[in-house]
Amino acid sequence: MTKKVLKGTVTSAKNNKTIVVEVVRKFKHPFYEKVIKRSKKYHAHDENNKFKEGEKVSIIECKPISKKKTWQVME
Repeated sequence: MTKKVLKGTVTSAKNNKTIVVEVVRKFKHPFYEKVIKRSKKYHAHDENNKFKEGEKVSIIECKPISKKKTWQVME
């Protein structure tokens, strides 16, 4: 089974070895057919604290590292 890969922007890098990535998706409303934006935040593992706020990153699914972290930053 393939792992999901998402692209987003780093919104927080305050925690040790963890970044928060906001992923924005666009879709067309089923009835009104207007394009809508929805965003979701994911906690991702950043081993070397390499990424800062505002950077564009790709994250990939991984086994659970902690309660909220099930994503890892792609190198």
